[in-house]
Amino acid sequence: MPLDPLQTTPRRLACIFPGQGSQAVGMGRAAFGRFPEAVEEASDHLGWRIDRLCLEDPAGLLGQTRYTQPALFLTCALEYRAWWEDGESAPAAAAGHSLGEYAALHAAGCFDLMTGLRLVAERGRLMAAARGGSMSAVIGLAPRRLAEVVADFPEIDVANYNSYEQVVIAGEVAALDRIEAPLRAAGARAVIRLDVSAAFHSRAMRAAAEAFGRTLAATRLAPLAFPVISNRRAFAYRDDEIAAELQAQIVSPVRWIESIEYLLRMGLREFREIGPGQTMTRLIAQIRAATVFAN
Repeated sequence: MPLDPLQTTPRRLACIFPGQGSQAVGMGRAAFGRFPEAVEEASDHLGWRIDRLCLEDPAGLLGQTRYTQPALFLTCALEYRAWWEDGESAPAAAAGHSLGEYAALHAAGCFDLMTGLRLVAERGRLMAAARGGSMSAVIGLAPRRLAEVVADFPEIDVANYNSYEQVVIAGEVAALDRIEAPLRAAGARAVIRLDVSAAFHSRAMRAAAEAFGRTLAATRLAPLAFPVISNRRAFAYRDDEIAAELQAQIVSPVRWIESIEYLLRMGLREFREIGPGQTMTRLIAQIRAATVFAN
């Protein structure tokens, strides 16, 4: 059964869930020990031991998309359950970075744990099947200036607007090689090629998005109990648009800067990252430092 997010009065806090790239061996240890029945059900559904993958990763598969996505979703979802059962009140809103959006939607009651696991496992399978292209993180170049440089490279898309200090681009490998020098000339401190198998959140994911749309169409999605911010629109979801937004999210940039600014405009000043690492917390600090209405 999904949790009841409206059990208590919401506090002025946003729960934040990380996306792919935050996974680490050992993640979820406490939550898996606390909810062994959920781990067993997830492992049975997937056909492999999700706890062994997360805690030991003996075959080195945790960084592969088809394994990362269900592993990270389950970790975040169970850590949220533990946080909730320890007496915390419902957040005023939630957001998640790319894959993390599924944990945010689960927290808001959109679907139960196994439905969410099924969705992210299929999403990961489809995205992993895409081949060609890569991604690069651009550090220290303002998003607006970066967009001007990218405009001269039609093979490249902006994939993640992570903060005013970090933007990720995606596209053909040769084009990513060619754009490095212009980005540095425009002021980028670093251009870092990411260890990914394809150009996620770009036009290269169109076939994956189309196939995933059929899975979403067959899935019952419940109304949200509190606002969840859409990566694609940087605006709170409407209940009747969740499936369409999740399908489009795969090929669209993650507008994380605008998503956090939306939460700040809601009057939220407390952010709780739930899941492995503190990547989102650091990005939020960068966004708040550059945003006039952050305090």
